[in-house]
Amino acid sequence: MTATIPVPVEDPAVQEPKRKTKSGGSLGKYLAVRFVLIFPTIFILVTMVFFLMRLTGDPITAALGGRLPPDQLAERIHEAGYDRPIFVQYFEYLGQIATGNFGRTISDNMLISDMLATYGTATLELAFNSLIVALAIGIPLGMLSAYKRDKWQDATLRVLAITFYATPVFFAGLLLKLLFSVWLGWFPVAGRASISTEIAMTQLEAPSGIYWLDALRSGNTEAFWDVAQHSVLPAIALGLLTAGIFLRLVRTNVIGTLSKDYVEAGRSRGVSEYRLLTKHAYKPALIPIITVMGLQIALLLGGAVLTETTFEWKGLGFQLAHYLTARDFVAVQGIVALLAVIVAITNFIVDVIAALIDPRVRY
Repeated sequence: MTATIPVPVEDPAVQEPKRKTKSGGSLGKYLAVRFVLIFPTIFILVTMVFFLMRLTGDPITAALGGRLPPDQLAERIHEAGYDRPIFVQYFEYLGQIATGNFGRTISDNMLISDMLATYGTATLELAFNSLIVALAIGIPLGMLSAYKRDKWQDATLRVLAITFYATPVFFAGLLLKLLFSVWLGWFPVAGRASISTEIAMTQLEAPSGIYWLDALRSGNTEAFWDVAQHSVLPAIALGLLTAGIFLRLVRTNVIGTLSKDYVEAGRSRGVSEYRLLTKHAYKPALIPIITVMGLQIALLLGGAVLTETTFEWKGLGFQLAHYLTARDFVAVQGIVALLAVIVAITNFIVDVIAALIDPRVRY
């Protein structure tokens, strides 16, 4: 048996060689280029959404066709400008969204900007909660899997990661509801909060729309607890999907770091495997997580559609399903455009964080 030698706090035996940054790599230039790339990304996505929504004809006919007399339907189409050439409509649409004017929904005549502001915060709250769940599960289990490499614990966690990733979000949500809400009664079945909390949130001055944040700001612990209870199951259902990806990614990167020469040198000097893992291997392994996190935001927002529908969480995903059923393609167009903007901006923020942590990614 090999005796473990006490190690000093700074572990001079385990010093990672300093990385050489690329000559000419500039943080300012990198951020400027990444920021400029936001605009063509949004432009392409908005253009695709606009023309795809027009494949079935004009939005008025799609939403109200068969429910209005032909003369009234033609009048509505003319008033909305949908009888003009499609490229004229397209450039007018670009001009409108540049000023923040997305128009009105056809099915309930609501300002799309108001609808996006009302329900967008609910979706962001769900995505944030799910990301916390994914990080809380994926990172420690990924490190444990690497620590127990090729043992039964590692095999179990790898199967678990694949199961998390392969399980459809709506199926996971239904199972969680059946087990923890219907059978055990531990959590509410649906909704973002109870009715009394919903009312309390609307009476706050300048609410953010994110319930747990508003409850903390107002010092209403009862409302905070109520919101937390409603958030647990939707966050787990959506977070497990990303947790499986993080688990595999952390495992692979930690194993790669543990085979580095500087780690082997520390191991030969008697530094314990636990200290090597928790003090020296996990930091390099987390850098790819930050990069992948940006891509996962899009996955979380896409999964939010099914999760919100399953748990009746009234966010953009819930509304998107409603407007698709109503064939209200103007509202669908606005929601998809907003999600595209959120994804583009989130990826920019992730690029900034990655460039600050790892200078090698800079131009």
